[in-house]
Amino acid sequence: MPSIQIRDVPEQIYNKIKNNAQKDHRSLSQQAVVTLKKGLGIDDDHKERRGILVDQILSRRFAFDISKLENPVKLVREDRDR
Repeated sequence: MPSIQIRDVPEQIYNKIKNNAQKDHRSLSQQAVVTLKKGLGIDDDHKERRGILVDQILSRRFAFDISKLENPVKLVREDRDR
């Protein structure tokens, strides 16, 4: 992902971004990106983004044969018996 460095940010702007970041529990960088998106009119469709992520997770989740996994109860029992 590309990065950007901004120098000579006016203190008023820096403090506003910093305060908003703390309020929204974000890092300064995350808040700066959110602020830039709002300023540029870029709208994040959170539902669509979540849906894509869920689909990606589910498609990778069971990429192996579950029936070949050992019984976890058996593994725990063996470990306890050592």
